[in-house]
Amino acid sequence: SSTRHLRASRALFGGAGRVGLSAVAVPRRRRSMLLQDPGRRRGAIGPSLLTRHMETVASTGTGSSDTDSGSAATSASPGTGQLNKMQSALTKLGLMLYILSMCLSLPVALLPPALAERFRLIDRQKREQYALRSGCFCSRWLMRLIPFANIRVIPAPFEDDPKPSIWVCNHTSMLDVFVLLAVDKALRGTNKRPIKIVYWKGLEKNPITKLLFTQCGMISVDMADNGNGTANQYDRGSFKKLLRDMKQAFDEGYDVGILPEGQLNPTPERGLLPVFGGAYTLARMSRRQIRMMALHGVHNLWHPDETIGMTPTARDVEVRAYPGGKPFES
Repeated sequence: SSTRHLRASRALFGGAGRVGLSAVAVPRRRRSMLLQDPGRRRGAIGPSLLTRHMETVASTGTGSSDTDSGSAATSASPGTGQLNKMQSALTKLGLMLYILSMCLSLPVALLPPALAERFRLIDRQKREQYALRSGCFCSRWLMRLIPFANIRVIPAPFEDDPKPSIWVCNHTSMLDVFVLLAVDKALRGTNKRPIKIVYWKGLEKNPITKLLFTQCGMISVDMADNGNGTANQYDRGSFKKLLRDMKQAFDEGYDVGILPEGQLNPTPERGLLPVFGGAYTLARMSRRQIRMMALHGVHNLWHPDETIGMTPTARDVEVRAYPGGKPFES
């Protein structure tokens, strides 16, 4: 089984998988191929450095420049403007209107490219590109029309020729993906490479998220539905398809987005869940750089703890993209 994984990685990434997968594809290991921490081997610093950066990401969202995504910009740190009961109720109403509007607008926006592909007017790649643009457009403009959050965007310096990248981000709320879609243009610039996010396939039980993720060609991973805060139980048989989909995304001009905590963090106030080295493994296999994004304050709108849930306690949200490091060399 380990030999099959190793051969698959070499075939997919042109032989680059030997270092990245040689120690993580052993079936007897408790963690899956994409959750092992290569930093435990030969003194590698990648995952440990990733963990330190992600801990900083979770604890602060400040920066020197900011761009408004459409909602009113604010200089306050997320979570400092606590809401009273009336403000919380109004914010919840706006949040629910936003969700309802997304449920209505997404099928309408995604239908034309789906029909165009069905009648062979465009191919799969064009359909995914149009669908992703439509998803970003819907989320961005609905957040402008229904300003239930004060979103401050802190972009990294924009690049004229963006390099293929693996983006990592903390995961604190069910709203995270929709916030990232809404601010993507302001966060990464107009010349950015489109991004495909790795998501839990169980989200396809919801017809709206299934429609969005599948039409945009997002990358799914199978694992058991055993609740937030519990160790993930992955379907190891799906890893070959996962690697193939990631390789295809890079070849077609996409970046890949990974949430290295592996699941929704049920207690974001206490910091990160364990940050696994899957992004580092993928970066070494594919020779792509790792870029970091940060979400701060989204959980105050829709908390992962079901006892709190959609009871907003604050409206301030910050989203930040960090500057890239030096190019990968090996």
